[in-house]
Amino acid sequence: LTYCCRKPKTKRAKRFLEKREPKLKENTKTAMLIKGGNANLTVTEVLKDIYAVKKPFAVLYKKKNITRPFEDQTSLEFFSKKSDCSLFLFGSHNKKRPNNLIIGRMFDYHVLDMIELGVEKFVSLKDVKNSKCPEGTKPMLIFAGDMFDVSEEYRRLKSLLIDFFRGPSVPSIRLAGLEYVLHFTAADGKIYMRSYKVLLKKSGCKIPRIELEEMGPSLDLVMRRTHLASDDLYKLSLKQPKALKPKKKKNISHDVFGTTYGRIHMQKQDLAKLQTRKMKGLRKRPAEKAAEAGGVSSKKSKSA
Repeated sequence: LTYCCRKPKTKRAKRFLEKREPKLKENTKTAMLIKGGNANLTVTEVLKDIYAVKKPFAVLYKKKNITRPFEDQTSLEFFSKKSDCSLFLFGSHNKKRPNNLIIGRMFDYHVLDMIELGVEKFVSLKDVKNSKCPEGTKPMLIFAGDMFDVSEEYRRLKSLLIDFFRGPSVPSIRLAGLEYVLHFTAADGKIYMRSYKVLLKKSGCKIPRIELEEMGPSLDLVMRRTHLASDDLYKLSLKQPKALKPKKKKNISHDVFGTTYGRIHMQKQDLAKLQTRKMKGLRKRPAEKAAEAGGVSSKKSKSA
């Protein structure tokens, strides 16, 4: 039986199942980091460093798991359902594919797409002797290189990396909270991942001077195999419920600059009966009142 088919026997189990139920606004995606059956020291250190970057939205499996995601995906789907994770990073090492990483994501507890990457160069967090960002810091993601927009495989990889590292959705941002940058560059058939800490220095004005200090980890990656979802399945995974779609409002329009214009329908007004604000400075003097009264009486006498 799956988790959705079980009937809770305790209140704790009921809360557990309610947490996993489908929601209009989904929870922050959690990643599981799995070590293969023959992972070496480099792959193990990469998984540990990415776990440190992703915490607390990550689960690190310390035991080795003998599986091959491109041949059999049942074990990944089992772990995804068990730990309620929709993202995964699988690390392995062999003679044919040394220092191998497989990054992917799930849809309805089934593998949607995954991309195999080879680690050619790695600099660990502990190798860079600089200050680190606190745990749970939301990173700023920067992508450089035409390949992320030209090639379909690189476009999917960019979408995967955004899903993996984006962190929780926040309603507002403060300047001091922008302290972590993840930079991905696609050039010469490789993907360069660099991480920096943002330093806000004094500049003599309101806007601070910004400097980037390398923090680690640092990875040079090369793309190997890919397993991409079909266009129909990919569209289905992006489908939003009707309740989240913005409702169209009548008589409201937007221009190219994002300015909102509204049209108001009003009844015809009699401006003679319009109530204006009464001020001492706008009151009529006694001489003006007498002149107006004299003018009215003279008109009456002429008409008589």
